[in-house]
Amino acid sequence: MGEQAAAAGTPAEVPVASVEAVFREERGRLLAALVRRFGDLDLAEEVTSDAIEAALAHWPAEGVPPKPGAWLMTTARRKAVDRLRRDQVYAARLAVLQVEAERAGPVSAAELGGDLPDERLQLFFTCAHPALAAEDRAALTLRCLAGLTTPEVARAFLVPPETMAKRITRAKKKIREARIPFRVPGADELPERLPGVLQVIYSIFTEGYAASSGPHLQRLDLAEEAIRLVRILRRLLPVEREVAGLLGLMLLVHARRDARTGPDGELVLIEEQDRGRWDGPMIEEGCGLVSVALTGGPPGPYGVQAAIAALHDEAATLATTDWPQIVALYEVLLAIAPSPVIALNRAAAVAMRDGPQAGLALLDELADEPLLRGYHPYPAARADLLHRLGRHTEAASVYREALNLAGTEPERALLRRRLDMIEQLGS
Repeated sequence: MGEQAAAAGTPAEVPVASVEAVFREERGRLLAALVRRFGDLDLAEEVTSDAIEAALAHWPAEGVPPKPGAWLMTTARRKAVDRLRRDQVYAARLAVLQVEAERAGPVSAAELGGDLPDERLQLFFTCAHPALAAEDRAALTLRCLAGLTTPEVARAFLVPPETMAKRITRAKKKIREARIPFRVPGADELPERLPGVLQVIYSIFTEGYAASSGPHLQRLDLAEEAIRLVRILRRLLPVEREVAGLLGLMLLVHARRDARTGPDGELVLIEEQDRGRWDGPMIEEGCGLVSVALTGGPPGPYGVQAAIAALHDEAATLATTDWPQIVALYEVLLAIAPSPVIALNRAAAVAMRDGPQAGLALLDELADEPLLRGYHPYPAARADLLHRLGRHTEAASVYREALNLAGTEPERALLRRRLDMIEQLGS
């Protein structure tokens, strides 16, 4: 092997971006496999980070190995054993973990570089265990499997970073102390556990569709990872209509990704988007899944949201969108899954159907909702309706409020443009 390396010469340097792309693909699978083998989420997360740091030190100069998953798994397992030997807290567990590893057998080909869908789903279902608080489930999964930072997870759920850090720590402690198993639940447990898993995957997609912070509007890697995960879930649970609904919703929204930003990354609202750039095959697949989700029983929230997205995607223009049907679907959604954000979206749809005054009246009814106080789409929607009613001074004030809350630079740039236009109009 050494002779082959010498004959080939020094490997060409690999761009860091290529290395990071491998990490995005491998991290979740590696973490899930390590949790299965060692049964300790904290340990698995720590040695996953250690393995990635080691790869960052070697791969850019030496090249990405043919089986990067194998390299990362071997490195992480070695670092796990080394860490257990050094750490007095974990030392007593080393023999037990080694026995568990031997019982599990040698590292499989799947662990070394193939797809690990079942392993990742085991970790998703563990993080969505009903013994955990609802807000802790999504936070833990976003942090561990999607690789979001704690501040990113915090912004996604509209809470301070310190609060989110406590949630994540609390969830890990609960899993450890309650000995929650890392496994896919049985058929009798599935109805209770599945909604939590769907919520987590949708949260990942939402962060990818509209990033909570940073210079870019979209994080397509996160959105596409969420779609991959729900496709896995759909293959494993083909009769679950809400899984079909969630996949349909994601595809119908993601189909607009190329038209949502301009050449310089600026935000383009749906009324200004070039609908010719929407992904036709993806819309067709999504509409087919809507039919599955809405057939055979009462609709679920993801199926209804997918139906709303389908109406947007099927319309030739904003003006020809079926707003009465969208309002009716939002009313169904409010009945089965009430939330202030859904009420906000319904108010915007009512404004399109009945005029800005009707929409503004509904928005004003939501003024005291705590979850909307730090949510910039709420003041942005109010400012737009005030502007359409000719109340420019009020609109400018509310646009400033939205500008202070917006998380990404493209969102802030759009709001600044709107505010400049309003200020030029005067009162």
